[in-house]
Amino acid sequence: MLDHVKQYFTCDAKRAKNAALSLLPVIGWIRIYRIKEWLFSDIVSGVSTGLVAVLQGLAYCLLASLPPWYGLFSAFFPVVIYFFLGTSRHISVGPFPVLCLMIGSVVTRLVPDDGPAANITGFEGLTRDEQRVLVASSVTFLAGIMQLAMGVLQVGFVVMYLSDTLVSGFTTAAAVHILVSQLKFVLGLVVPGISGPLALIYIIFNKITSSNVCDIVISLVIMVVVFIVKELNDRFKSKLPVPIPIEVIMTVIACGVSYAFDFRTRFGIDVVGHIPKGYEPPVAPNLQIFQETAVEAFPMAIVGFAVAFSVAKVYSVKHDYTIDGNQELIAFGVSNIFGASFKSFAASTALSRSAVQESTGGKTQVAGLLSAIMVMIVTLAIGFLLDPLPKSVLGAVVIVNLKGMLMQFREIPYLWKKDKPDCVKLFVCIYFFSPRCSVLANIKGTEIYKDRKDYMDIYEPEGVKIFRIPSPIFFANIEFFRSKLVEAVGFNPLRVLRKRNKALRMIRKLLKKGDLQWTSALRELIRVEVEVYIVACDPYILEKLHDCCFFDDEVQPSMFFLTLHDAMLHILEKHPESTEKKFDNGKVRKARLPTFIG
Repeated sequence: MLDHVKQYFTCDAKRAKNAALSLLPVIGWIRIYRIKEWLFSDIVSGVSTGLVAVLQGLAYCLLASLPPWYGLFSAFFPVVIYFFLGTSRHISVGPFPVLCLMIGSVVTRLVPDDGPAANITGFEGLTRDEQRVLVASSVTFLAGIMQLAMGVLQVGFVVMYLSDTLVSGFTTAAAVHILVSQLKFVLGLVVPGISGPLALIYIIFNKITSSNVCDIVISLVIMVVVFIVKELNDRFKSKLPVPIPIEVIMTVIACGVSYAFDFRTRFGIDVVGHIPKGYEPPVAPNLQIFQETAVEAFPMAIVGFAVAFSVAKVYSVKHDYTIDGNQELIAFGVSNIFGASFKSFAASTALSRSAVQESTGGKTQVAGLLSAIMVMIVTLAIGFLLDPLPKSVLGAVVIVNLKGMLMQFREIPYLWKKDKPDCVKLFVCIYFFSPRCSVLANIKGTEIYKDRKDYMDIYEPEGVKIFRIPSPIFFANIEFFRSKLVEAVGFNPLRVLRKRNKALRMIRKLLKKGDLQWTSALRELIRVEVEVYIVACDPYILEKLHDCCFFDDEVQPSMFFLTLHDAMLHILEKHPESTEKKFDNGKVRKARLPTFIG
C-alpha cells in the first residue's frame, strides 16, 4: 500500500509532461499544426462560423428570455476557454437551443414577465433584465461547477446513461417547445406570462387576429429562402467549396430593408434595438439563486455535456483522433464558470454551427478562436448595425434550424415496429453495469473453456480469440464492450480497414459521401476478413434480430452457435491448419487472427 501511495504522488518529468498534455490538450495538437495546409482552411472556417455564431447568439438568446446581445457573450467567452482545454478539434462551442430553453424556464420562473420577482437578496435596485441576467449567469456558474467536479472525479462515463433514443426523444420534445415559443416572434404578438399545458398555444391562437402582417411576411420569406438554400447546400455539399451562409445573407438584407423603410415606426414590429458596445464587468454569482436552481442546474450540466460529447465523437471518428470525456467535462465546466462571470449563459454546441465549422474546412480549434474574434468585433465595433433587425427574423432562423431535431419524429414508427414495449418505456429503467470481460481458452482434454489468465495447461488454436462478456449488451455499456473487444483482439479493425485504402483523398471523399462510417464492432471485424461467431445467444434475442431485419450479407444467422464447443469444432473443421500456439520463454508468438468468437 505504501509503495502504491508513494508511486501515486511521485512526480517526474514524464508525469509532469503527461499531466500538462492532459489538462491542456491544445499543446498536443498545436505542436503538429500544419501552417501551410491548415491555416487558410481554419481562417475561412473561422470567419464563416463567426458570422453564424453572431446570428445564432442573438436568436437563441430569445429562448433564454434575455436581451439579445448577451448571446454574443456566450459565443465568445466559452469558446476562448475551450480552445485551450477542449479535446475536440471541430465542434463549435456556444449557445445551444435546448440549453437556452432550459435556462429560459428558470429565468421566467424566478423573474416572470408579469408580477413580482422571487424574493432573492441581490435583486434590489436591479431592472427586470438585470435580474434575469443574474439568474442566467448564476445557474450557468452552478452547472459549470457540477461539470468541473464530475470531470475532476473522472465520472465522464455518465454519458453512457443517455442512449441515442433517449437523447433523440429529449431533443425532439425540446424542439417542439422551441417551435411553439418562437411563434410569438414570428407572428409579432405580445404574449403575457403563462403557465400550464398548451397554454401558450391557446393564447397565441386566441390572439392570432392581432398578428403583425409585416412580421408574418418577413418570417415566411426568411424561412422559405433559408430552407431552400440549406437543402441545396446539403445536396451539393460535395461540389460547393463553402456552404452558402444564407442565414447571414438574409439577416443582412432584412437589416437593410428594415432600416431603409423604418419598419419599427411604420409597421410597429419588434426589433433587436440598441446593442451596447463592449463587455460588462464581471459579476459574482448569487448563492441564494444556487439554492433555488440546483435541481435545474444538474440536468443542464448533463445535457450540455452529453450533446457536445456526442457531436465531438462523430467528428473525432470521422477525422481519426481521440477525445476524452473527462477532459471535456473539465473544459465545459471551466468555460461555463468563466463565461458566467462575464454574464454569458450555459454553453454546449449547436449541431448546425459545428457542421458549418467542419464543412467549411476547419481543421482545429484555431477556427473556433477566429470565430470568437469575429463575435468580439461585432460586440466592440459594429453591433449598432444590428439595431433595426426584426426579432421575427431571429425567430424564423431558430425555427428553420430545428429541422434536424424535428425530423427525428420519423424514428418513432421504426422504433414502434422494432419493439413496442421498449418504445413505451423509452425513458425508464436505465441501469449501470460494467462486467469483467475475459479471453477464454480450452482446458486440455475437456470441453470446458475458462479465462486464460487463471489456467496454465490450456489449448488455444492459432488465430482464434474467444471473447466473453457476461452481461447483456446495451447502450450504457456498448463503448465499454467495444474498447475491451479491441483490446482482446489486439488491433483496431477500423484502423486496419482505413489503412487498406491507399489514397487519403479517396477516404475523404468516401467520408463525405457517407460510404465510410463508424459501424458496429462485429461488422468492422468482418470487413477486415476476420470470421466472427457468436455463441450461447438467447433464442428470444435471435427472434428479435430477425424481426428487426438485423441480418444482411455481412451478418448472417449462420454465425450463431448453440455452444462454444460447437463453434470451436466448426472452426477446426473449417481451418484444419490451426494449431496450438507456441510459447517460448513465456512469450506468445504473434499470429494472424482470422477468427473471433464472442
